[in-house]
Amino acid sequence: MTSQLARLLAVAGLPSRRIVGLMSGTSLDGLDVALCRCTGHGSALRVRLEQFATIPYEPDFQRRLRAVSQPTVLLEEVVLLNAEVARRHAATVLACLESWRVAPADIDVLASHGQTIWHAPRHQHGRADFPHHATLQIGDGDHLAQLTGIITLSDFRQKHVAAGYEGAPLAPFGDELLFRRPGTNRLLLNLGGIANFTVLPADGSPAQATDTGPANTLLDYVVRQHYPGQAYDAGGRLAAQGQPHAGLLAALLSHEFFAAGFPKTTGPELFSPAYLQESQRRAGAENLSAPDLLATLVELTATAVAQAAHHYLGPAPAAEVLVSGGGAHNAALVAALARHLPAARLLSTAEAGVPPDAKEALLFAVLANETLAGHPALRLGKISLPG
Repeated sequence: MTSQLARLLAVAGLPSRRIVGLMSGTSLDGLDVALCRCTGHGSALRVRLEQFATIPYEPDFQRRLRAVSQPTVLLEEVVLLNAEVARRHAATVLACLESWRVAPADIDVLASHGQTIWHAPRHQHGRADFPHHATLQIGDGDHLAQLTGIITLSDFRQKHVAAGYEGAPLAPFGDELLFRRPGTNRLLLNLGGIANFTVLPADGSPAQATDTGPANTLLDYVVRQHYPGQAYDAGGRLAAQGQPHAGLLAALLSHEFFAAGFPKTTGPELFSPAYLQESQRRAGAENLSAPDLLATLVELTATAVAQAAHHYLGPAPAAEVLVSGGGAHNAALVAALARHLPAARLLSTAEAGVPPDAKEALLFAVLANETLAGHPALRLGKISLPG
């Protein structure tokens, strides 16, 4: 038995593990780094967030990532970024650990989501000659393991796709373990680039999850286009100055995605600037002011979330809606959600002990922990050994 394999087996047998979870979402704003202590597994799992940081990406690096998240790309750039993303993430992990005064040798596992550059569920690509789901994340786990010296789990979405699923959302695995409250309907809403949620029914029936449509991906695009030097609408203050345009909202909602059945997944490939511009053209709203455009997109996100919530929980869902992701800080968006879900109780995931910005990175730490513990429903992740 090699020393690397012996080390992996030793980590798999530990009653408690220190795991660094990494998440970089479709908003491309930076890398979330969550240092977690995971004790036990399954229904006995307890997670403590020891440290957390979001390290922003430089504007040029964001631009390059957006450039490879397009229908036509330079293959060489994709190949180079696959290694570069991993090397940048490795350097970020080491810098965070140094600032937290934690030695890499004291970390048992690194759990990396990678960077999604294209998500292609069957309903979205529509290829008759390939009736299967596909997805691609870059940021090679072997580079991460080699550069940090830490056992790395990556490519979480690939095995999900290989098993016939869409590769998203993966959050239900962790949401079930961390947030289930018997007797209470809970909806774990993540407002990242794309909005998605997990429903945890009060009666204890299995968790269900779906994407609902765009969230920050189009909001951030509009801010970048109309407010040079700003990357997003801080606090939703710009959207709060506008009024939704009914015609544009109707055009946006006419997309076939919103009529498709649940569950479903999507990404910025579908909800792109081209989708927004075509909807503006059809609605005669090409000259809409930026605040009105943002207000309309806020209404789009809230309408789509409510539509999905009504499907899963009925016409007046009385649930605790625990919100995470960058959109949790957008007061205009949260207010719109409250209007559309008047019977629900909107809370931050912080109310359940998990900071909203850290939730996704923490969940990938949980996925790694459960994979190593042999969770019967979880066979996710490529394991990369250092050395």
